[in-house]
Formats: sequence, structure tokens, C-alpha cells
Amino acid sequence: MISPDTIKLLRECDAGIKMGVLSIDEVLGYVHAAKMKKILIECKEEHDAIKQEIQKLLDEYHDDGKDPNPIAKGMSWIKTNVKLIVDESDNTIAELMTDGCNMGVKSLNKYLNEYKAADDRAKDKTKRLIELEKKLCEQMHPFL
Repeated sequence: MISPDTIKLLRECDAGIKMGVLSIDEVLGYVHAAKMKKILIECKEEHDAIKQEIQKLLDEYHDDGKDPNPIAKGMSWIKTNVKLIVDESDNTIAELMTDGCNMGVKSLNKYLNEYKAADDRAKDKTKRLIELEKKLCEQMHPFL
């Protein structure tokens, strides 16, 4: 019997990945430094790979996943676009990405603690996603 915590955790990962990819897509056109652009593209590809793995698990459980909260999505879009209108620098993009990664790490750790009965595969995907977010945050440090 599958634990409801497993599906809930996978759904939160699904929504988080969608939010992260959306955020990367929003800023890519503004990036000046080739190195930063490369980092963001590679991170997006890694997010997509984990998303496919999560989708495979969700399919096993006959679940459609979860979209990001529309309010959170809208607020993120507003924050990103207002900041970029004021300052289109790589520094601003690094700040936005760092803030987003920190929120992702915080949320995913919260869900790991909340959904303790989730199976090991779901927990593993979540931990990999947390590490990916931490890595991107560190990679943004030189641009701050």
C-alpha cells in the first residue's frame, strides 16, 4: 500500500521544479555573462531530468502532479520583472536565483519533515532536488 505522504511529497517536488524552471526561463534572456547563462541552462536541464523521474513515479501512482501555487507564481513574476526593470544586471539575476533557491531548500526540507511516511524513492528525489538548489545557490555567489 502506498503512503499518501509519498504522493504528497512527489507533488510538492513537481510544483517546486516547475517553479524553478519557470524562474530560470524568466531571467535567461537578461543574462550577460556566458558562464552564468551556462550554469542556468545546465541547472534547468538537471531540473528537467529530476522532473521526468518524478513524473514516472507519479504515473505509477496514477497522479497528475501539482502546479505551482498561482499566487506564489504571480508574486515571483512581479518581483523578478520589477527588479529587472530597475537593474538588468547579472548581480540582480544572481540575487533572484539565490532567493529562489533558498526558498526551495526551505520548502523542500519542510515537506521532507512533514511527509515522514513517504517512501525512500520520493525522499531520494527530494534530497537530490535540495542538493541541486544548494549547488545553484553556491554557483551564483561569484555574480553577487
